[in-house]
Amino acid sequence: MLALRSGLTRALAARPLAPKVCSSFATGPRQYDGTFYEFRTYYLKPSKMSEFLENIKKNIHLRTAHSELIGFWSVEFGGRVNKVFHIWKYDNFAHRTEVRKALAKNKEWQEQFLIPNLPLIDKQEWEISYLVPWCKIEKPPKEGVYELVSFQMKPGGPALWGDAFQRAVNSHVNLNYAKLVGVFHTEYGVLNRVHVLWWHESPDSRAAGRHQSHEDPRVVAAVRESANHLVSQQNMLLIPTSFSPLK
Repeated sequence: MLALRSGLTRALAARPLAPKVCSSFATGPRQYDGTFYEFRTYYLKPSKMSEFLENIKKNIHLRTAHSELIGFWSVEFGGRVNKVFHIWKYDNFAHRTEVRKALAKNKEWQEQFLIPNLPLIDKQEWEISYLVPWCKIEKPPKEGVYELVSFQMKPGGPALWGDAFQRAVNSHVNLNYAKLVGVFHTEYGVLNRVHVLWWHESPDSRAAGRHQSHEDPRVVAAVRESANHLVSQQNMLLIPTSFSPLK
């Protein structure tokens, strides 16, 4: 018995150690860049949309002095009306904290931007999202309309559905059915949610491209694969405001 134990000990000692696994809980490619995007949705009181947008237009410079505004849109179709959607960029969470502290001390921003607009807002929602590793924000070639498509995916993260989702998105991009602006994966908010922001020349060009893509077997095959991991989907047509960086 002693000899057996001794032989077993030597065998174990001689066996090369397996590499230490540190990614067993990973849900997809790591997010090494601290940059993130805050998605804000404001539900406005009926009849207050014009007043709200006019106030924002006059005073948006007080807010953009502190952090970068990616885009600001009114929602034309898709869900509740009297709604605006905007995206803000931050270098990291410390940067966002600094911005919020600076705004809290800025009396001009509070008096001209915050206080007049709060009574016009019925509800606020926001999410923190990262760009997916295989995408960067692309500026459209000219003015147009935007479509935000929000996909609620099955639990498991990009390790489960990321590759299929990327193929579905790229099938539309590579075949020129739509212009991709960015793909975002939610970090805070409803998890396993992916937002795809598209640009279209007009609502009619969007409709034409969508009809054509539905008849393209290459797109159909890619979308069908990704749909196996899909729970639900919502589409919103967005109209950029006059002060939106993305037109």
